[in-house]
This record gives sequence, structure tokens and C-alpha cells, in this order.
Amino acid sequence: MSNALEYLLKARPDALGHYFKFLKECGKHLDPKTRNLISVITKVHAQTDRGFRQYLGRALREGCTPMEVLDALLMAFPALGLAKIIWAVDIILAMDIPEFRPEALAAEGEWHDVMAAADICAGEVTRVECDGRGLFIYRDAKGLRVYDSRCPHQTTDIPHLALDGTTLTCPKHQWVFDVRSGDCIKKGNSPLKHWESRVVKGRLMARW
Repeated sequence: MSNALEYLLKARPDALGHYFKFLKECGKHLDPKTRNLISVITKVHAQTDRGFRQYLGRALREGCTPMEVLDALLMAFPALGLAKIIWAVDIILAMDIPEFRPEALAAEGEWHDVMAAADICAGEVTRVECDGRGLFIYRDAKGLRVYDSRCPHQTTDIPHLALDGTTLTCPKHQWVFDVRSGDCIKKGNSPLKHWESRVVKGRLMARW
């Protein structure tokens, strides 16, 4: 949120309150994916960098695929024009979201050989890099769980130093996660991205 908008909310909460209520009411009949895709387009039209990143993250958390995001941008070509679409794609590329990479868009998901399963200690969290993607891995009596290292808020790549026991804190906006479950336990409301995994011939395999 900009400083100017924060100021107006404090100075004229009566006026701004009606505006935000209007926005909430006019979108209540839309499913979350559609509502957030429309918000993505409005932020591109206004060329609001921070807002675009925020609503892109929301759209992905609500289940939008990268292809749906790209299609929405291209379908809005008559309103946006090519320059604004290129502006948006430049930001997406700068964010380096793995799901938007060409090889990921072309695939339905494939199995990746992460590491030897025996090297993962029970009750501990391991962070590794595999095929260009950061992963946090947790093992307990129930088995192994593999999570994407990117925060679901704004896709910040969370480093190993952010880990304290089984608690993971994103350094950008302090969203806190319990790696045992992947749940966000403080600040935010979206869990870590969980990847399907299995052990084959002693190797931990994960699918994305």
C-alpha cells in the first residue's frame, strides 16, 4: 500500500471505507481466481509494480496456473496494449518464478531426483537445491515431506538461514511457517507449496 493511500485511510476513513466496501461487494459473485486475475490486469493497466506482484501472488495462491495468467494478459491486449504486457512479463521474469519458466510451462510435471533418502535425518529440516529449485525437506515417523522454498506471499526464495528448528521465517515480510505441516502460523494465511514425493531405490524423488 502506498504512503498516500495509507494517509487517506487515516485522514478520511469514512470516505475510503465506502470505496473498499464497494470493491468487496462488486466482486463477491466472482470466484477467487477470476477476481484476482482481474486485479492483476488492473495493476498492469496502471503499471503498479508492487500491486502487480501482490495480486500475481494472490492469483497463483488461489489456483491460477501460469498459463492462465499469461492468457489473461494476452486476452486484455485491446485494453493494455503490447507495451504494458511486456512490462508485466519483464516483472514476472525478474521474479524468477519457476512455474513460469518455458520448460515448466511445456511440461505437466516430472519427477526429479532430489537426494539420497538416508541422508535426511528424522525430526530435522534439510534445505537443498534441485534442478534450479530450492526445497525444504522434513522427515518424521509418517515419512518425508517436500516444500518449495519460495514464500507463497511474494515468491521470495527463503534461505536456510531463515530456519530455526522446524520454524521458517520469510525474511521479506516475516511470514512464519511450521515446516512439519507447511502451515503458515504467523502474519500470513497461505501454506508453503507442497510437492508430491516418493522414495525409489533409496532416492527421494519429488514432482513439479
